[in-house]
Amino acid sequence: MSFNTPSGTRGTRQPGRAVKWFNKWTMRRIRRKGGGKLMGMDALVLTTVGRKSGEPRETPVGWFPGKDGSWIIVASAAGAAKNPAWYYNLAAHPDRVQVQMGSRKVDVVAEQLHGEERDEAWRQITTAVPRFTQYQVKTDRELPIIRLVPRSPN
Repeated sequence: MSFNTPSGTRGTRQPGRAVKWFNKWTMRRIRRKGGGKLMGMDALVLTTVGRKSGEPRETPVGWFPGKDGSWIIVASAAGAAKNPAWYYNLAAHPDRVQVQMGSRKVDVVAEQLHGEERDEAWRQITTAVPRFTQYQVKTDRELPIIRLVPRSPN
């Protein structure tokens, strides 16, 4: 369950401030429609806890179906040299994560995939959305793949 992907030395620029408006608009759509699309992919609202601030942080992310009702997401940042901020939030607080689609909110535990599990998920992702292959080519970091597993009630 280790989150151990370092930043790379090359890649595209991190998305800028204009993306904040787009993300807010996308999150409203996901909540209103019970899910939604983000650049042609199924999307959800990911809520993490800031690793420094401890405050809730929300971002829309594309997802792929995982085993046993889990969600698979990729910390691609469109091929940027650095991992997105939400990746570090997941690493700091993997058990304080929530996904939302419409009014449905699910508490989840985040785990980074490695080895054969990662390879299998990567094949699924790049078959469904080939542009992820281009993102990987743009950067020298291995794009982290995260599985979000529904947390069992205590």
